[in-house]
Amino acid sequence: MHQAGTPKSSALTALKNCRHCSQPLVTQLSNLGLSPVANDLVHMAQQDEPELHYPLEVRVCDNCLLAQVVHTLKSDDLFRADYTYFSSHSSTWLDHAKAYVEAMQKRLALGAASKVVELASNDGYLLQYVKAAGIPCLGIEPTEGPAEMARSSGLDVRSEFFTEELGNALADEGWTADLIVANNVLAHVPDINDFVRGAKALLKPEGIATYEVQHLLRLMQGNQFDTIYHEHFSYLSLFAAERIFEAAGLRVFAAESLPTHGGSVRFYVCHAKASWRDEPSLEQMREEERAYGLDNPATYTAWNREVQETKMSLIQLCLDLKRQGKTIAAYGAPAKGVTLLNYCGIGSDIIDFTVDRAPSKQGKLMPGVRIPILDPSHIREVKPDFVMILPWNLKEEIKSQIDYVREWGGQFIVPVPQAAIEA
Repeated sequence: MHQAGTPKSSALTALKNCRHCSQPLVTQLSNLGLSPVANDLVHMAQQDEPELHYPLEVRVCDNCLLAQVVHTLKSDDLFRADYTYFSSHSSTWLDHAKAYVEAMQKRLALGAASKVVELASNDGYLLQYVKAAGIPCLGIEPTEGPAEMARSSGLDVRSEFFTEELGNALADEGWTADLIVANNVLAHVPDINDFVRGAKALLKPEGIATYEVQHLLRLMQGNQFDTIYHEHFSYLSLFAAERIFEAAGLRVFAAESLPTHGGSVRFYVCHAKASWRDEPSLEQMREEERAYGLDNPATYTAWNREVQETKMSLIQLCLDLKRQGKTIAAYGAPAKGVTLLNYCGIGSDIIDFTVDRAPSKQGKLMPGVRIPILDPSHIREVKPDFVMILPWNLKEEIKSQIDYVREWGGQFIVPVPQAAIEA
């Protein structure tokens, strides 16, 4: 695994041109300064070692409107065997996956003669429901830890990065798909054109591919700057997605707003000449993006000022509480929490510790700020006055899990879109 002090700077690339259409990147969406790689948790034995930080800046292509991180690392530096994100640790996300499978099974009449392929299948959080329904399925997952967990459940998983070459190879093997699922992965691929062409190669003539991504519109509306980190190469609007899929010979025929991850969008995609008709949701979303100004570079430039205000409100709240002698812990060690705390300069002098349900994260330190990650039981033992919910998109689920903090008068801090105390 990557050690905390091992240089990776040779793998850093600074984009000058758009990763989709190759036009110059000029318009800045945000500049969050220097930040470590969000999922590079630090082992306790490495706590005295230096740690690399990289520029974290997003620009928007004026031509195709794709928002993208400027300074990037190689995929295999970011998504390694020790990757710590396991989807099944969230019951909310499992419910979301189960509901999706049931809906798509009905919509496409999926059965024993069908094939479902999931790109970035993680630990089998979704394919477990496909398999239970008796539908043949295959997962593609490049990180070994989550892939092994999926295999232990009896799922067929290939540990590879998905590419056009792999899409063609799988099609040759007979894995042309009635349904391709790609949840929270389109933003994680450096060569987005190659990735989408791979899906085209793998999709049956009347098949559907669905892509769930955090919606750039919701990100901006909710000041969700903390969802920007190096593992997310791109941030997508419908405006950008339509251009990307069209270039690969595919077509978006529907778009659905989702509450997940603070506001996501699901694109329904088919071959350009498939019989699927465009649904009203498509024009509705185009109009919503147009009304907000996502087709206007000035909208992106102005957004960074709102980000700075969110930062200052959180810093001020924490300082006020500490001056009153209050203790603050945190819940979760998500990538968004690493961006948030590093950008705001909030370290172990403000937050005593954080907790996480994932055993793979416990006993380590959050990158940059070096806040220790402990078992959730530590909150009950220490009884902090306040618990900051770092995965704020799951705040209701988390409040329910640790509602016992109210026994000693504890309260919650929700940092985004504006720092607020909630009972």
